Amino acid sequence: MRARLEVAIRDVKARGYEVVVGHCMDGAGHVSAPAADRAGELMSMLTDPGIRAVAPPWGGETAIDLLPLLDWDRLRDAEPTWLVGFSDMSTIMTPLTLLTRTATVHGNNLMDTPYRVPEGLLSWLDIAAAPQGHRFTQTPPNRYRSSGWDDYRAQPEVREYTLDTAGSWTRLDADGDVEVEGRLIGGCIETLCNLTGTAYLDVSAFARAESPEGLLVYVEAAGDDAFTICRNLHGMRLAGFFDTANAILVGRTSAPDAGSLTQHQAVLDALGSLNVPIIADVECGHVPPYLPIVNGARGRIVHTSTRSELTQTLD
Repeated sequence: MRARLEVAIRDVKARGYEVVVGHCMDGAGHVSAPAADRAGELMSMLTDPGIRAVAPPWGGETAIDLLPLLDWDRLRDAEPTWLVGFSDMSTIMTPLTLLTRTATVHGNNLMDTPYRVPEGLLSWLDIAAAPQGHRFTQTPPNRYRSSGWDDYRAQPEVREYTLDTAGSWTRLDADGDVEVEGRLIGGCIETLCNLTGTAYLDVSAFARAESPEGLLVYVEAAGDDAFTICRNLHGMRLAGFFDTANAILVGRTSAPDAGSLTQHQAVLDALGSLNVPIIADVECGHVPPYLPIVNGARGRIVHTSTRSELTQTLD
């Protein structure tokens, strides 16, 4: 899919940026280079004052192998650099925000950047270019792609999302309007569940230091069936991941239901006892389009019968 990568790089350059392509770019296997090489390159990019954002093309399925190799003290002391990604990159981005207090963007991968952004949403490029203190609101386009993916090998220049199905946000726990605030943190369930109970995912400590009024926690299922997601969410809850949540956002998913348990029911089974608003089918999952969420930003969720929106402040 190198041709698609070149299209994405050209689009970033068209916004006026220089692009530095790393050396760990071998796409033949499940990782692009040995863990030490990838960790060294990521450290170099995140601590280089000339690099303002790092956006992986794709991947990160086993990025957990990087965590013990990163110099967290050095990252904490470095001038902040945006780390942008999606899904598996939660493995790195969420700990980076929790441990260093550096904001990260869970939005989309570099390969998705050429798509035209639907009305109401923003590109990660818009967010990364915003000044400190910037406040922005995103609203769902109320349409999504129900199945399939574009073939970047056959159509490397594709720029239009196929949004073929109507769909809006869904409150799972109860009826009624929601208006709630808190700092945002979260990511992909299948990757973050492996970090619960470790020093890399101490959400409660982050909340005590940065958001004693509580958090807005978002999660999304990539592809695991409903029973697996249910078990993973139960484990994350028992480990304290949701202890300080004022509300929980759940990404829209195409992951399979499991006989007697749907994906929505899996979330309620694991998290319904928290007695906080749970809003599902948010555009922060594996189903296009994508609503970028900034880990560490101050957020405000409004969800009524006539309006749904997420406002974020880069403070």
